[in-house]
Amino acid sequence: MARLWRDHVAGYWPRLLIAGVLMSLEGAALGLLAWLIQPLFDDLFSSDNMSGVGWVALAIAGVFALRAVAGFGQRVILVAVGLKVTTALQSRLLRHILSLDLSFFRDMAPGALIERVRGDTLALQGIAANTVMSLGRDTIGLVALLTVMVLNDWVWTLLALIGLPLLVLPILALQRYIRITTTASREAASRLATQLDEIFHGAQSVKLNRLEAHEMARFDGEVRGFLRQALRAQRGLAANPATIDLVSAIGLVAVLYYGGAQIVSGEKSVGEFMSFFTALGLLFDPLRRLSNIAGQLQAGVASLQRLYDVLDAHPTILSPANPRPLQPGDIAFEDVEFGYGDAPVLRGLRFVAKQGQTTAIVGASGAGKTTVFGLLTRLIDADAGTIRIGGDAVGDLDLDQLRDAIAVVGQETALFDATIADNIRLGRLDATPDEVRAAARAASVLEFSDHLPLGLDTPVGPRGSALSGGQRQRVTIARAILKAAPILLLDEPTSALDARSEQLVQDALTRLSAGRTTLVIAHRLSTIREADLILVLDRGRVIEQGSHAELMAMNGAYARLEALQSAGLLPRL
Repeated sequence: MARLWRDHVAGYWPRLLIAGVLMSLEGAALGLLAWLIQPLFDDLFSSDNMSGVGWVALAIAGVFALRAVAGFGQRVILVAVGLKVTTALQSRLLRHILSLDLSFFRDMAPGALIERVRGDTLALQGIAANTVMSLGRDTIGLVALLTVMVLNDWVWTLLALIGLPLLVLPILALQRYIRITTTASREAASRLATQLDEIFHGAQSVKLNRLEAHEMARFDGEVRGFLRQALRAQRGLAANPATIDLVSAIGLVAVLYYGGAQIVSGEKSVGEFMSFFTALGLLFDPLRRLSNIAGQLQAGVASLQRLYDVLDAHPTILSPANPRPLQPGDIAFEDVEFGYGDAPVLRGLRFVAKQGQTTAIVGASGAGKTTVFGLLTRLIDADAGTIRIGGDAVGDLDLDQLRDAIAVVGQETALFDATIADNIRLGRLDATPDEVRAAARAASVLEFSDHLPLGLDTPVGPRGSALSGGQRQRVTIARAILKAAPILLLDEPTSALDARSEQLVQDALTRLSAGRTTLVIAHRLSTIREADLILVLDRGRVIEQGSHAELMAMNGAYARLEALQSAGLLPRL
């Protein structure tokens, strides 16, 4: 909570000070209302003269008006501050998450991250607003009402509060229970969001495999788990005020018996008793809310802990303190080793991709082809060995400059819910409309966009759902063309295209590759026959390398792959 105050709330202290004054007025109004009850009964109702009733009634109405204005003002201020803090925290979370290594996203499901950024921050906002209002308004109200009670009769006050010591142990036990159950509830909500994310993204597979009933059964199971945890948390929160009510009954009965006897004997007036009893009656609501604060704080701490668990995660792949400027040149892998946990992927990988030439990488699934791209772009770092560009190790280069120098086109098209032009412009955000259109023409995007009513301004839909697979791939290729980086990484960029579009895009990529260092992951060997160098990977090592003609002449692994694909027995690698 101290970190939250320091990081996001402290800057709003002037507004919070105003809200505090308004909360004090709202809380003090309760005590003033209870105090006005005594003259109303003793000086007015007990006499035959009604002339003073109007003034007392006007004073009571003024108290309610003051309470209404103060309550409205402090709520507006606190809600506004809460929204500003929440949105700032959400932005900070997303900014920090995007700075983390790719391994973080492998370990944390998208639904769980969405729940952290949205669910936990919104839950925290509601809890914080209620807690601050209760602490300010109800604490002042409690003090004001207790003051009225003590001024009327301190013995009655002690009797009314006689059961409060009995609350200590139950409330302490409840706080621990609330924190545990709220944490479990937030974790269940994360699993629920993750499953929804999987269902919506896999809608096509769900329908094709008739998995609707299966996915609904899984979802219903998660909903039941969430409901069970959420109800446990709510039972803990509800137990606090219920405990207060039970203990307060003890004091209420004691005051009724003792105070009633004093009124009958004439020791106390009806006005004094009614003023005290009004204060005691009004005391229960702020006391219940204040008793609930500890539970709400525990629920807030549970959400806050989940948020700071993310914020306390730090990236390990960073730019060096004194980076070297990137000099385009040959790309060299020198005895590179990498593995995921205990599963090795690359075992002493060595090769050189010459500047300005096209180097193709082929091999069976799991041979390490995609890992080569991840290491070169520093999405992951090697366990051993060195990767160099132009003679400099990639770890010695500025990370932003390194990634600016590389354009990637993969099998999975990463399109966002924007227009075709906006998705192409992601390759270079400052590109002019003419440059975007030129890139679209080079990637054969205009072949289909010019037939759309809005042309390049056509929205592509979530994840590019409004376009076909081949159209999405061409938009991604246009993005890479617009970036015009000195290094190209192509993961079978024409895999989703028909024969005519494939030829058009292949010609564009051939022109684009001229003078640039290009690495291609090939799944169809027919697409890389013109490559300057072909590397055959097996279990993380290069077992053959050379041109297409040289590898065929070796009559080794590459020649066998070529024969299998030509016979249609091995369509993809």
